[in-house]
Parts: sequence; structure tokens; C-alpha cells
Amino acid sequence: MKKNALAILGSPHANGTTAAMLDLAIHKAEQLGYAVTKIKLYEKKIAFCTGCRTCMDTHICIHKDDIQEIAVLLHECQLVILAAPVYWANVPASVKNMFDRLLGTAMKETDTFPKPRLQGKKYMLLTSCNTPAPFSWIYGQSRGAIRSMDEFFKTAGMKPTGKVVCANVKRKKELPKRTMKKIERCLK
Repeated sequence: MKKNALAILGSPHANGTTAAMLDLAIHKAEQLGYAVTKIKLYEKKIAFCTGCRTCMDTHICIHKDDIQEIAVLLHECQLVILAAPVYWANVPASVKNMFDRLLGTAMKETDTFPKPRLQGKKYMLLTSCNTPAPFSWIYGQSRGAIRSMDEFFKTAGMKPTGKVVCANVKRKKELPKRTMKKIERCLK
């Protein structure tokens, strides 16, 4: 059976630290036999969610733009790798907007807790921030972004393979070896 992975870059910087983390994860996934599709969110046309909630019945947003492509790829893949930098202790607006627009794709509402629609899939989270460690964690910078990404995938019924944070990137010219090893370990 062919294994598919969806790699999503949620950073506007195609050559930054977050992108380098994603590229390493893509390389490792390809070594493991995954056919990887990479999406750069900042190059996609994705309008804001209007809150119509029609997607809860249709399982996909009815407003036509690039979110339909992402929804299809989510269904076809076994692994999602999301790389997003930390913006104000959270994810960038493009990532949050993607989550909003994938509401009906990811879950079904019930009278209690949402019922997941993407079970059996795995996800990996990558993030970077300028705040030095351990302050990035102590003050919730990285933790906020990871929590936001984690919430979407867990609610969708997916299982984590790992979460990697690269702090103090402002001072780094290349990925630290420790970060590289963490990324590789998450994809064994």
C-alpha cells in the first residue's frame, strides 16, 4: 500500500528555520517510503471562515478556494507534518485560518464531545521561535503554538508522532544537531 504524507509550511519564510525543519522531516519521511506533498500555506488562496457551519453536514467547506485541495489531501494521507513558527505564543493567522476552514473535515458535532473524522492518521508538529530556551517554554511562547496545533489534530482523531521546538532561532544560522535528531526520531 502506498503511504502518503502531507507536509504543510505555515511560515511566510520559505528559507527560514521552520522551513528547514519541515524539509528535514520531508526527507526523513521519503526515506521511510512516504510520497510527500508539500503545501506552502502563504501561497494558497484561503478565505476566512464565515461561520455558516454548512461544513458540519457536507464534511468540506462550501466556499470554493484552495481549502478543498487541502481537505482532499488530508483524507488521502496517513501522515501530516505541520511546521509553523510562533507568533505571539500561537500559530500564524494562516494556520489558524486553515484550522477554522477545516472544521467539518476534521470533526462532527455531537451533544457531548466532537466525533473525529480523520482517525487512523498520524501527525507531527514543528515550530520555531526567537525566544531563547527555556524562556520560550516558561513563558508559553512555544507551548501556545504547540497546544493550538495539537488541539486541531487530536480533535480530528489523529495520533502524534512527535512535537519539536527550535527556540532562539534569531541567533542560529542552521538547524542545531539536537533539533535535527529530534525530528528524525519522531519519524522512525
